[in-house]
Amino acid sequence: MSELFDAVDALVASRSPLPPPAERRRLRQAHGLTLDEVAAALHVRRATVSGWEAGKTEPRPPERDAYARMLKQLAQLYSPGAPEPSEDTAVPETRVCAAPAPSVAEPAKTRTGPTAPTAEPASGTTALRPVAVPPPVATTWPTSRRQGARKAAPAGGADPGFENGPLAVVDVADGQVFAYCVGGLVLDVPAKSLPALVDWTLREGHLGQPKLSGPGKDADPLLVLTQSALERYGLPTTLTEEERLAGRIPEDHKVIRQLVRAEWKLTKRGFGPWARIYRPATGSERACVQLCIPSWNALDSRHWGEAGQLPPAELARVLGVYASRVMTPLGSTAVTGLELMTALHPPTRASEPDADGRRHSEHNPGSLGREPVDCAPCEAPDGHPLLADLPRFRVRGPGEKLFEEAYDWARPMTDAECTLRHLVGIDVNMAFAAGANGLVVGLGAPTHVKAPVFDAKLPGSWLVDLSHVDLSRVKVAKDKWAGLDPSLLPCPFTPKGERPEGPAWYATPTVAYAVELGYDVTPIEAYVRYENGRYLDAWYSRLRDAFLATMADLGVHADMEPADFLAAMDGYRGRDPELAIVVSAVKATVKGGLGKLRERPRGEGWRPGEPWRALSRPTWRPDIRAAVISRTRINLHRKIVKHAAFTGQYPVAILSDCVVYAAGGTSPLDFLPYRDGKPLPGGFKLGINPGLVKHEGTQSVLWGEEVRERFNAPELNLARYIKDGQVTDKDSGE
Repeated sequence: MSELFDAVDALVASRSPLPPPAERRRLRQAHGLTLDEVAAALHVRRATVSGWEAGKTEPRPPERDAYARMLKQLAQLYSPGAPEPSEDTAVPETRVCAAPAPSVAEPAKTRTGPTAPTAEPASGTTALRPVAVPPPVATTWPTSRRQGARKAAPAGGADPGFENGPLAVVDVADGQVFAYCVGGLVLDVPAKSLPALVDWTLREGHLGQPKLSGPGKDADPLLVLTQSALERYGLPTTLTEEERLAGRIPEDHKVIRQLVRAEWKLTKRGFGPWARIYRPATGSERACVQLCIPSWNALDSRHWGEAGQLPPAELARVLGVYASRVMTPLGSTAVTGLELMTALHPPTRASEPDADGRRHSEHNPGSLGREPVDCAPCEAPDGHPLLADLPRFRVRGPGEKLFEEAYDWARPMTDAECTLRHLVGIDVNMAFAAGANGLVVGLGAPTHVKAPVFDAKLPGSWLVDLSHVDLSRVKVAKDKWAGLDPSLLPCPFTPKGERPEGPAWYATPTVAYAVELGYDVTPIEAYVRYENGRYLDAWYSRLRDAFLATMADLGVHADMEPADFLAAMDGYRGRDPELAIVVSAVKATVKGGLGKLRERPRGEGWRPGEPWRALSRPTWRPDIRAAVISRTRINLHRKIVKHAAFTGQYPVAILSDCVVYAAGGTSPLDFLPYRDGKPLPGGFKLGINPGLVKHEGTQSVLWGEEVRERFNAPELNLARYIKDGQVTDKDSGE
């Protein structure tokens, strides 16, 4: 009989009444519960609860009964007319007077007592009263809603102007506009037009981020507009093909006319996926708001994954974590990576007071300054004004052009390697960031020197013949030489791994490596930079910390044992897909920021020999980009040589920061020479820190041979496909 009763109970539970989706969400937020907390209690995924609240899916037994029970209890607490819980009640109360969002890296401590009393509200303003704030959990916080936009007293000495965080996702629901901020805070937005929204943001939104460097500037507030917000404010939800190619909506659009009438201005890039709306600064006061429009492809899916399709609160969390650990995004990850360099090393600073006690703007030591500098002719890309006198179709060879790029090299497998069963790829974490760490780069203009004596501490470009460097006999340590098989190794001096045939231009790290291998060098000429410094150190540190902190949140920590690290990396993205998006964005910020140092023309009617817009930036520095890539490639080659000298194993393919070896097993531990848990000194080491390696993928040797045979390409770069084994076309080398 009890089985029948259980069956009846289950049948009743399967039809447990549930409130409408919007009410489910309201009740959860009223109680200060996060999606993660509800999901953990019901043993479901976060996305499942989000789907229930959005009305996309309905819960099923047995979760439905428990979910209905929770909502029923919350409805008793927060239904209209229900008595409000007192402050000493165990139930956390809706936060209506929001303290600043807690730092992602350092969660705020629980406040159990009342906050400082606030002044009487102005007429027509909803009164704010102090409440207890529940402690944050991991990198999510209770969602709360703040009525009105009255300024509250900040906790912990935070800037009251930024008490609501760096950004907000603006969305419309049931006719009401809401701003979803970091930390789960939701603000009511009264603005009925875009100019009014900009005014509200600057006067009452309390959004922004403190400067990253003493002489720098605070970050402007960022508003992310959802499709419903675009409709509300008269903007298209998607761009036409013509608008997409132009990167903006027409200047005669009605919303732009509204902004002009309200005396707001747009930057030269116009009103596009990333728009900047401003009024000229008056003194130290700045009036500027940045817009991000995901449905206009502001958040490139190659770098931001599915961020553009996330609900407002979840998108605010993703962008908020990125902003707190990197900086408030100002555009693409590439643009943000470049702007981060400037934010950490502003071009100017305030001088010491003069005789009248006044301070003036002066050059900030260690920065790139306010004015761009010309590159050396060998560092100039094709079409640069310095090369205007060259014939239009002239192809410059290595003796005329600096060509420092990442590896794209592969070779046929040996008979011995074909007897092994697997191809295992390892990938260097944040390889280009590690290459920037501690690197001395030029800060000013180059100086041309004839017949210079090579100085490894002097950044620059050197014309030198390195064809005499023989990899069959190289130094692998002080006074220790090793014999290698050069036919199985790429040359360290060229991206394709080919041995140079004569003089060529190289960045300082490349020439220094030739000396390290035990060979003399005699430069013919050079462009060196006597004004130099470790410009990228702070940039590297900020991005490294962002990467490590986010990976730690995903369960992958520094200094893990090799086997534990490999296990932790297996499926780490599925533990929190939103934080996994942040990881991808941080890595894209590194590569994109370095790429922007040599940005090429982007349409605009440009013709070879004419300047393009990027050349006007002090951060247009192809020499710095070349130095970082050179050092990254050399760092990788050094590890390969150490590994070959110690184990006799040689790489089969290399693509940028991925190296493929033939091995008897499927794991990197099947060929990396660990002894008592210790890696080979100077070789590859498993770990999450930048410069260490992770498992990229494993395929069979038979797969590799079949792919090469299918495309009739014995040197097809298998590193390009080792991750998932999918080969869609012949390797183009790009």
